[in-house]
Amino acid sequence: MRGMSLRRSAFLVASGLVVAAWSLSAARPAPVPAPDPGWDPAAAARYLDARMDLWWTKAKTMRTGSGEAKCVSCHTAIPYALARPLLRIASGEAAPTAHEARILDTVRQRVANVADQAPFYDHTEAKKVESAGVEAVLNAFVLTRHDSLGRSAQPSADTRSAMARLWATQRPDGAWNWLDFGLEPYETADAVYHGATLAAMAAGSTPGKNASRDAAGTAGLAKLRTYLHGQLPAQRRFNKAWALLAAAYLPDLLTGDERASLVRELTGAQKPDGGWSLADLGAWRWSKTDAAPTPPGPTDAALLAASDGYATGLVVYALRTSGQPTSAPAVDAGLRWLRQHQQAERAGDPAWAPWRSHSLNFDREHGGDKGEPWRRMFMSDMATAFAVLALHGAPAPASR
Repeated sequence: MRGMSLRRSAFLVASGLVVAAWSLSAARPAPVPAPDPGWDPAAAARYLDARMDLWWTKAKTMRTGSGEAKCVSCHTAIPYALARPLLRIASGEAAPTAHEARILDTVRQRVANVADQAPFYDHTEAKKVESAGVEAVLNAFVLTRHDSLGRSAQPSADTRSAMARLWATQRPDGAWNWLDFGLEPYETADAVYHGATLAAMAAGSTPGKNASRDAAGTAGLAKLRTYLHGQLPAQRRFNKAWALLAAAYLPDLLTGDERASLVRELTGAQKPDGGWSLADLGAWRWSKTDAAPTPPGPTDAALLAASDGYATGLVVYALRTSGQPTSAPAVDAGLRWLRQHQQAERAGDPAWAPWRSHSLNFDREHGGDKGEPWRRMFMSDMATAFAVLALHGAPAPASR
């Protein structure tokens, strides 16, 4: 992933993204499960806070109405927004952090000025179209998560506006245009499916459903279900993990047999040490069509082949969200791997993260212009957030 000032998309994902979100209405935040014992939540919180401190100093500024807004990145800001509320609620802190509030304010500002703002990218007409699809999905995702964590079944006015924009930008096939810079895992042709799973999480939440009861929303949900189900067999394991997460919000998306098949496929990719690797969640193609696609730069194949925090956190989180208990052998081993691989805090070290993961596109671990600490740690921001999500477990999606 790349910072927007470095032609990086303003994905709100991850992420991954998924069941957690913001709640500026701290009076009655949604309950979250107690964290898994045997790890240090406070260290994870400190890391995420420090990364956001750095992000706001480097983020691209975009014209938004009569003012400006900083971009909200998929690799740093969205992992923060997914994991940090869980950490503070579990520690008894009701008030959102300053970074949570700023992220939400930024998204609201963009939604309010959708007709008068600079897109994520405007250097080609294609990138303008791709930017519109990405931002529509991510804004809806952010705002429905905020309403859900605040335990509100009714969407806010901002959420209604974001959901209307979501359906207005949907493609005829049920998906959304997505940024493609040939960078895995979020900026390639194969990332269109991932974007649709994020849309499903927004639309399948209770606020999202209540904002989609008109003809456009009803038709859009039907097209989205058809797309996700029809395209599922051809997806790589990374996208299939996200499909499991989407199915928690759209319970009729998968049959019981299909859900069980995905669980078997993902658990079958588990390594002997109990973790998963991003390399094994491919195939990765970097938007190339040749028989043996290669990344845009050199990578450390041995490093990528090893279990990592993002792949392990994502898969364990998806398995737990799909209903697998912590006693299930694959989940138990994955949680054990995460506990054992949280790295001891190293104050002042810009290359420290509680959990590490590595770029699929470039070798950022051995110096050079691709290895400076800010970029080097983008995937570890994702790893830390999804390790937190996996270790906490999943609050039940507000989708019933």
